[in-house]
Amino acid sequence: MKILSSSLLFLLASHAYASTLDLSHSVAKRLPDLESLYLHLHQNPELSYQEQQTGKRLATELRALNFSVTDEVGGFGVVGIFKNGAGPTVMIRADTDGLPIIEQTGKPYASTVRTLDAHNNKVGVMHGCGHDIHMTSFIGTAQQLVQHKSHWQGTLMMVAQPAEEVGGGAKAMIKEGLFDTFATPDHVLGLHVSASLPAGKVAIAPGYALANVDSVDITVKGKGGHGAYPHTTIDPVVLASRIVLALQTVTSREITPLEPSVITVGSIHGGSKHNIISNEVKLQLTLRSYSPKVRALQIAAIKRITKGIAMSAGLPEQLAPEVFVHEDETIPSTYNDPALALAMTKSIKQEIGADNVVKAEPVMAGEDFGMYGRTEHQLPITIFWLGGVEPNKYQESVKQGLTLPSLHSSKFAPDYPLAISTGVRAMTSSALDLFNKAH
Repeated sequence: MKILSSSLLFLLASHAYASTLDLSHSVAKRLPDLESLYLHLHQNPELSYQEQQTGKRLATELRALNFSVTDEVGGFGVVGIFKNGAGPTVMIRADTDGLPIIEQTGKPYASTVRTLDAHNNKVGVMHGCGHDIHMTSFIGTAQQLVQHKSHWQGTLMMVAQPAEEVGGGAKAMIKEGLFDTFATPDHVLGLHVSASLPAGKVAIAPGYALANVDSVDITVKGKGGHGAYPHTTIDPVVLASRIVLALQTVTSREITPLEPSVITVGSIHGGSKHNIISNEVKLQLTLRSYSPKVRALQIAAIKRITKGIAMSAGLPEQLAPEVFVHEDETIPSTYNDPALALAMTKSIKQEIGADNVVKAEPVMAGEDFGMYGRTEHQLPITIFWLGGVEPNKYQESVKQGLTLPSLHSSKFAPDYPLAISTGVRAMTSSALDLFNKAH
């Protein structure tokens, strides 16, 4: 009889264990503590680039699990490494920053935090994008994998990333040597709460999942004067209005309808009084796309259209509109590695039931998680959607045709116990199977 190698025996034993491991019971035992952690994080949110206390709390949680922890990576990011023998390296990422929103959920645990933003404005702070769920699931997954460390081998890399909401956190951590100083993962996993999926369910989009995101500022110049004598002026309000309408033709007439494209003017400001024609108007835009080619077409068209409209109004070249693309905030599209997405789908179906896992469609929202797959290492990444809506409310909304509070809404209040439990089970089962996958 041929003798099996020790590594093969380990793999066989691990696969057998992974298929019978009762994560539901194991996670349920930890859930009260995880709920307490969630409530603490929810009630103590911090804005992007201000996540110092959040980072400290997550670092403390990881150290208690015997991770080797480094904090203040790329700002207030945290990296935890747990080495458990020879095997693959699996990275699990969570984002940590809150949003400048005054919470209006009416929940007894609602955030009441007020702080100063980067522009010295006093704002409310809320985890309106579910990052508190992400962080709690992140810690819960670390707990489960450490608790069951005898059933996998490899290196677990936990990355708590700051500044996701402004597109800067992933870039900063990568720049500080995330993959060169700490570890180069074989797989990179993440999750994001969904405000349109019931808690207890998971959705995965193989391939493109989230979009390129660009922020663009346009300053429209003019020649101001008295509102009673518009013929003596070149009105930037009229020019800005023409530009807003003209920009709507970029997606509809310049980009193939087979390629996703969104150009939204989210802000327009100009003028100071009813009877004064101002000297300038400022526009703020968000651009969304998937391919680099479409992104380049969008930006080029914006510059051409704004300049052309200004020239048609008789503005001299020195008063041409200024178009500024915030390259430091640019987020690339997130491309879920199809093979990894399929593997995770199988793992999660086995853990929470096939009926609770659905195929997600790509969306035009952005996530700097995509950065982890765009480095020179060309790492396979996958992020999945974690249902956050209380199931009865979800069913009622479908029945009545009602719109649910979205992410970034002041009224977004996820069903956190069920979402956390599902998130921990889904992420843990995925990681276990990846650790035990033969290479």
